[in-house]
Amino acid sequence: MKVLVTGGAGFIGRWVVKQLLDDHHQVWVIDNLANGCKENLQEFAAHSGMRDIFRGDITDVATLSGLFENHFDICFHLAASINVQDSIDNPQATFTNDVAGTFHVLEQCRLTRTKMVFMSTCMVYDAAMHPDGIRETDTTKPTSPYAGSKIAAENMVLSYHHAYNLPVVVLRPFNTYGPYQKSSGEGGVVAIFIRKKLSGEFLSIYGDGTQTRDLLYVEDCARFVTQAGYSSVVNGEIVHAGAGRDIAINDLAKLVAGDEAPMEHVPHIHPQSEIAKLQCNYSKAKRLLNWEPRVSLEEGIARTEVWIRSTKGDQACDQ
Repeated sequence: MKVLVTGGAGFIGRWVVKQLLDDHHQVWVIDNLANGCKENLQEFAAHSGMRDIFRGDITDVATLSGLFENHFDICFHLAASINVQDSIDNPQATFTNDVAGTFHVLEQCRLTRTKMVFMSTCMVYDAAMHPDGIRETDTTKPTSPYAGSKIAAENMVLSYHHAYNLPVVVLRPFNTYGPYQKSSGEGGVVAIFIRKKLSGEFLSIYGDGTQTRDLLYVEDCARFVTQAGYSSVVNGEIVHAGAGRDIAINDLAKLVAGDEAPMEHVPHIHPQSEIAKLQCNYSKAKRLLNWEPRVSLEEGIARTEVWIRSTKGDQACDQ
């Protein structure tokens, strides 16, 4: 198939592109490089399935219109402003990118009858209330403009399914981690902890560290994203992916760096947006897509550490 990945130079986008190329599709990427970097895709530049890596913005209608002249079969829409604190400091930028940008991509999908796979977030939820984790039908609670923009975009995407019979699916992966994730700013906690461990720094933990996260290895996430694109069974649906297991941040720090690792608890930068318990129930993905995670947290951390050691601190996207 001919597929477009918006935000394809980002962390998850890079792995989605790899999965699509492994599955023998023709791939185009558009990315404004605000969160990603071309180096993430460097190894695919000579791949026969890699058609174009285009630096552009999803808010530019003319650029999108020209790009969609390729008549894609699927658009994997991952481009977004993803930093929670940035959304609090500058909600307009997050709205412009995550809501208006999604609308512009949706319009091109509608005009060309292209399926959209929309990447949302688990940050739209309140804390998990069920012993088996958060379900797709559970209450949402947008505690940041980032989460609010994602919910708004989700509703727009689903409205195009109902109004225009456009094939779409909304995905809410839980906390994804692994190689190529940033370890600076609001980068992933696993990458941050590993980098600090290797440099001998204190592992800084926001708040009391009892908040939990469900950590999904990035290759499992990419497999979930692409399978949702390939399947018509999930059209019009919201679907989760996660490990189905949560871990307190205090315990994660010990798992990454050992029981004797130096740790410090620091004030949370946005406590109003903290979610106390994030645990995924992925039974819908298993039922509809026959998807389930393959990489355990321990194995995923080990793989991530091997990659971070191999970069020797020269991770271009962190600069």
